[in-house]
Amino acid sequence: MTEYGSEKMAEEERNASAEELKEKANNYFKGKSLSDIFQVIISNYLKGSYDVVVRVRPSDKDAKMKYQECNKIVKQKAFERAIASDELKRSVVDSLDIENMTIEDDYDGPQLEDGKVTLKFMKDLMAWFKDQKKLHRKCAYQMLVQVKEVLSKLPSLVEITLIETEKITICGDTHGQYYDLLNIFELNGLPSITNPYLFNGDFVDRGSFSVEVILTLFGFKLLYPEHFHLLRGNHETDNMNQMYGFEGEVKAKYTAQMFQLFSEVFQWLPLTQCINNKVLVMHGGLFSEDGVTLDDIRKIDRNRQPPDSGPMCDLLWSDPQPQDGRSISKRGVSCQFGPDVTKRFLEQNKLQYIVRSHEVKAEGYEDTHSGKCITVFSAPNYCDQMGNKGAYIHLRGSDLKPEFHQFTAVPHPNVKPMAYANSLMQLGMM
Repeated sequence: MTEYGSEKMAEEERNASAEELKEKANNYFKGKSLSDIFQVIISNYLKGSYDVVVRVRPSDKDAKMKYQECNKIVKQKAFERAIASDELKRSVVDSLDIENMTIEDDYDGPQLEDGKVTLKFMKDLMAWFKDQKKLHRKCAYQMLVQVKEVLSKLPSLVEITLIETEKITICGDTHGQYYDLLNIFELNGLPSITNPYLFNGDFVDRGSFSVEVILTLFGFKLLYPEHFHLLRGNHETDNMNQMYGFEGEVKAKYTAQMFQLFSEVFQWLPLTQCINNKVLVMHGGLFSEDGVTLDDIRKIDRNRQPPDSGPMCDLLWSDPQPQDGRSISKRGVSCQFGPDVTKRFLEQNKLQYIVRSHEVKAEGYEDTHSGKCITVFSAPNYCDQMGNKGAYIHLRGSDLKPEFHQFTAVPHPNVKPMAYANSLMQLGMM
């Protein structure tokens, strides 16, 4: 965690004089735009540090306006957390009566067959979503309850073996870009036992078809549980969903209760996947400290919201850097790690290289740290404005050499990214 990243910053603020606080904040925020500053604050879950900007820039009207909005959000979330703690984490599943949910006669969309996902259901579901139609809530709840059961049985580190003739496709962030997800399947084939996939987190938020993306991915996980893999990203978390649109989208298309169930399911997503004991895949990257082993990862208790520091936080949030060593993250969370950090980790754990996502790349992928750290990003023209390509990777059991495949964005209905995002985001935060 960075110096100005969590409770530590709040504690320092409380103990510092006004002049000391101003000097520290000025040094940290030097050269950063107002948007960047608030992004650091939001990334750290708005814990006590939002008013630093106003104190450092007292005459900035824009800062004051956004501070007021931040303050409202902090109070709202504190109230929600208090209520949640009173409920002692009672599962949404316990309060559902799915069997008695009625599917109306005028609903002519896809339905599970005897309560199960089938290939026909998946094909019908993708076509239904493509036409901007909504899956019946009963079916959505059935899928969420079932996928929670499947994911909860998995370890935090999933280990698979590819034989020489097998390959797997690794995809990076999709971020609610449903029509680009369909394009991946068009280009690379539908998931199947002979065409396995691994989607490396950040399925939701920003893009305004996140419900369609995640239900499609969960459907294939249910259909091919041993051949369709999902890892958790930093956006499969409550605080990011509250800010960047997924919570608002689920509430708009379904209910607040369903978002709570999504949150429970996200907490069971595995954090890493190891292929043939040689390639380690995670959403973010490596660790703030040396010495972390695969066995340490296996022992992570992931069924929770991510902590502000430590291995779980790093796996979801960290980024590579070109220079050796570690540095403060530009995100305000976790760290940036250099080629020497990657080399030591790989040697200690007898691995060849890591694959991660988490960062938009102009070509859809990037090969860094002398081929030992590969980034793949699968949301082309990210947020309808970045102009980047998307990419996915083929890994074959015969040599584990990454093969990169690029693609460009396809048209989507006229629903802008961030359409369901928190009002603070819509004030021009990002």
